[in-house]
Amino acid sequence: MGVAKRKVLVTGVAGFIGSNLADRLVREGYQVTGVDDLSAGILEQVPGEVDFHKADIRSPKLAELFEGVDVVFHLAAKNCVSDCQLRPYETADVNILGTVNIFEAARTAGVRRVVYAESSAIYEGTKSLPTPETDFTPQTFYAISKAADHLFAKAYQSFCGMKMVGLRYLNVYGPRQDYRRAVPPVMSAFIINLLTGREPRIFGDGAKRRDFIHVDDVNDFHLLCIESEGVVNGVFNLGSGVNHSIQEIYDLTCELLGTKVAPQYLPDVPGEALANLGDITRARSVGWKPRVNLESGLRGLIEYIRTEIAAGNVAGAGTLQKPVTEDDSVRV
Repeated sequence: MGVAKRKVLVTGVAGFIGSNLADRLVREGYQVTGVDDLSAGILEQVPGEVDFHKADIRSPKLAELFEGVDVVFHLAAKNCVSDCQLRPYETADVNILGTVNIFEAARTAGVRRVVYAESSAIYEGTKSLPTPETDFTPQTFYAISKAADHLFAKAYQSFCGMKMVGLRYLNVYGPRQDYRRAVPPVMSAFIINLLTGREPRIFGDGAKRRDFIHVDDVNDFHLLCIESEGVVNGVFNLGSGVNHSIQEIYDLTCELLGTKVAPQYLPDVPGEALANLGDITRARSVGWKPRVNLESGLRGLIEYIRTEIAAGNVAGAGTLQKPVTEDDSVRV
């Protein structure tokens, strides 16, 4: 079967990672079916070549879309950690039962392979950096829901003979990051505030360190997941292999923008890990490696956001127009 005949289904296709993946798949010649309930995703981000369906991942009617599908990428989830803490029942309903519904639809349709998003949040309680995939220390309701997805995937693998691939993304960045959400991604928040004359804010002293990985690198691994036998029934960290402090990110953003605006340092938010860093040895072992360095990735994100501002898309960006509260911080 040639690549052009492969049919791929992507849930969460209107979101940040999902829409970037759909773009890449279309360029590579795949037939793409996309599913999103648009509760957080943006329809305009979905490529026109995608066969798009507005649907909830918990719907039993979703199964009919899986007929003839070769590979499923399941990216849809309720993923705002603070909101998940407030709504554990809804978190379990969407992230666990919704995921099982996707797995069951794939099983019934005879889908060849399912690639699903876990999360590096599973490492919230870790004391090991860089953190290997063998670590399993979820703390929040969100992370626990993702840990449950991992266990269900292992069960479908063991009892149903399905080929499953779990991905634990670190801090993915790039074009189409959802800066409208209650806790905007740190890079986008810095860039938008600096470009629009708002005062950037850092919670804490800026020393927290995060492993940032560009969405293009993530998509390189996604494509590997379609054909490689080396990834089957594995779980993989997708990070850059290095981490940077929030202060370093801010300083580099200022340097690239040619500004020296001092941020406002606010009281730290309790409960956040001081650092994350994924051990990417396993991902490298199947032929993948990060290729976008931090500076070039940030330059690209700056140009993307500049274009968004010029088009008027940032001015009405939800929570960015409100006074910043703890939940509207630049945390990741």
